[in-house]
Amino acid sequence: MVSTTATSIPLAPTQTLSVPGTPALELRVWGRKPRGHAVPLVLHFHGGAFVSGDLDSGACLAELLARSGAVVASLAYPLAPAHRFPDAVEAGYTALEWLYKQRTRLAGKDAPLFVAGEEAGGNIAAAVAMMVRDRAHPPLAGQILVAPMLDPCNATASLRQTMGKATCCKWMDGWQQYLRGPMDAEHPYAVPCRAQRLAGLPPTLILTGDDDPMRDEALAYAERLREAGIAVHGGVLQPATGWPDSLSESPVEACPCAGEVREHLRAFYQAATPPPPS
Repeated sequence: MVSTTATSIPLAPTQTLSVPGTPALELRVWGRKPRGHAVPLVLHFHGGAFVSGDLDSGACLAELLARSGAVVASLAYPLAPAHRFPDAVEAGYTALEWLYKQRTRLAGKDAPLFVAGEEAGGNIAAAVAMMVRDRAHPPLAGQILVAPMLDPCNATASLRQTMGKATCCKWMDGWQQYLRGPMDAEHPYAVPCRAQRLAGLPPTLILTGDDDPMRDEALAYAERLREAGIAVHGGVLQPATGWPDSLSESPVEACPCAGEVREHLRAFYQAATPPPPS
């Protein structure tokens, strides 16, 4: 069941999706379907190290995704530690299945479907993409991972540069609260970067910043995807991004790399979207 109410977000109303067997999940839709043709439909997952964040803190990337030419459904997925792995991934897949059924109404006939996320949301987006591959539905045009949180070891050089001499950080704490135990760290839906099989995943856009603590794990995952034959786009943004923390701030234009991000997104959308009729 879906109900529509007014919202302070100017781009679209808020819709509430009731997921069977769980509390209702809030789904905020950004952007509008154009007349006469389809645009990408993106399911977006916010950041927050698995334990925090909401639709407001995820608004920056959601708006960038929408202003680059898509209709974006941002999901308030269940958070750890009350909801540990795989609750958020299963909720994401359920929402994606619902969006696929609603794609004509929301984004136009045959609208291509994407998943996207920043930080922990990037992990969940990558996991949902694997679930789609393994369950052979729904058709997925691509995945968009921005400063994705992919490695629970927290041992990369880029993360050590950020942490300095600290022995713990919010990302390490987030992993500990998200995973139920050591065996979860071996599950590809929990830790996509450790998956043994990456073939069959959709084209991927991975964006990271030179100052991003998750830079090294993002680049390592991009390289593994390429080795598996997956088309990978994106790279390292050189100006100071402040990612992933700055992605929870508003307004969008305060982000120094907003223009460059939109260029990457538009090019990635275009490759998967049929041109409008002439």
